Amino acid sequence: MRKKKIVIALGHEALGTTLPDQKVAVRKTAKAVADLIEEDYQVVITHSNGPQVGMIHTAMSEFCRLYPEYTATPMSVCSAMSQGYIGYDLQNEIRTELLNRGIYKTVSTILTQVCVDPYDEAFYHPSKVIGRVMTKEEAEVEEKKGNHVVETEHGWRRIVAAPKPVDIVEIDAIRALSDADQIVIACGGGGIPVLTQANKLKGASAVIEKDLAAGKLAEMLDADMLVILTGEDKVCLNYNTAEEKPLDALTVAQARTYMEEGQFEEGTILPKIQAAVDFIGDSAVKTALITRLDKSKEAMEGTTGTVIRK
Repeated sequence: MRKKKIVIALGHEALGTTLPDQKVAVRKTAKAVADLIEEDYQVVITHSNGPQVGMIHTAMSEFCRLYPEYTATPMSVCSAMSQGYIGYDLQNEIRTELLNRGIYKTVSTILTQVCVDPYDEAFYHPSKVIGRVMTKEEAEVEEKKGNHVVETEHGWRRIVAAPKPVDIVEIDAIRALSDADQIVIACGGGGIPVLTQANKLKGASAVIEKDLAAGKLAEMLDADMLVILTGEDKVCLNYNTAEEKPLDALTVAQARTYMEEGQFEEGTILPKIQAAVDFIGDSAVKTALITRLDKSKEAMEGTTGTVIRK
């Protein structure tokens, strides 16, 4: 009998913010992931990278400022760096947790490139704030380079586009490892954004929404379930108001209606719902689950979380 394949999308809570925070956080995350592997699910993992890629971009920009002879580091390279070091911590902690339970499986991180459309509207309306706080003069220098900046309450910061994922370059490698019943970490931080130019891939100055990339990964792997782990037990209507209503279940049609009504906040729960809807599509068998990291086992057993299906 074929094992049930699930794609797990880890949020910020699963990784922490600083390097020491991440070391502590991934130990707890490894236990939650190992619980699902122990239940004999075929698991592919993806994760956020917001604070991490911001830290790398800030560090590399500062290095370039201090040593002008060095070339500035593109966003695509910063994304690759974040995938590598987050994957390093995750795969080692998951491996340790599995071995402690007597489970012998290889855990691998694949540096994953995700193709985006060069004509995506997001490139005309950049929205993701990244990097260090700059002075107005430094911001003007960035603009002269062709980069976008925005004024925040603390100063000027760079902003980049957040295009939708359209293809995953390394999907065959991810599928081969997954089908061999190995644990794979892929599409970290939404993947390294690239543009296809004939036979070449060119890094894009962008950040891909990690939940949408998780949905695309689950879709291309023909997974049975997309599990999005976040900071809340369940999806709620009228969130953070006196009329807040937690949802045990949602149909794709209901989810689309609530999205049109503006029930879900952009940048937080909305991309998670969109990813679930895109993944399920018209399938009568695929499901998505949204819940908290530390409630993942209970949610898989049906006692908490929000399940989305057709």
